[in-house]
Amino acid sequence: MSKITEVVETIALPIVERENMELVDVEFVKEGPDWFLRVYIDKPGGVDLDDCVNINEQLSEKLNDSDPIEQAYYLDVSSPGAERPLKKPIDFQRAIGKNVYIKTFAPVEGAKEFEGILTEYDGETAVVETRIKTRKKAISLPVDKIAQARLAVTFS
Repeated sequence: MSKITEVVETIALPIVERENMELVDVEFVKEGPDWFLRVYIDKPGGVDLDDCVNINEQLSEKLNDSDPIEQAYYLDVSSPGAERPLKKPIDFQRAIGKNVYIKTFAPVEGAKEFEGILTEYDGETAVVETRIKTRKKAISLPVDKIAQARLAVTFS
């Protein structure tokens, strides 16, 4: 996490929690010539446009007061979407029984990308049940080897 995202997370967290929502993630990225500060929020039942506008207005005011970002940027507050990232232990716990996509830093059992049902998570290992042709296989992935994890939408 960059220094900017850490500072923004510190500012955003009390605002989001006061509104009984969860701060899912903060990103500060450059796309073309523009910088974007993306703040992802969620709550049980999902967030709507009014929730995003409310958090955007409160956060924008606090960011303008403290001015932690030197360059110009666009503030974007939104839902994490159907393929929300799994970053915190609670994210993995909530994803048990759901379809996930996990990419590792180095190969595990000969592969770096895994998609399947997350069947277990204990804080140190995530177990993903994948399909190889017609067979199911459970693969244990050490959490410290996970580069990226997210929910995965499948269409049957």
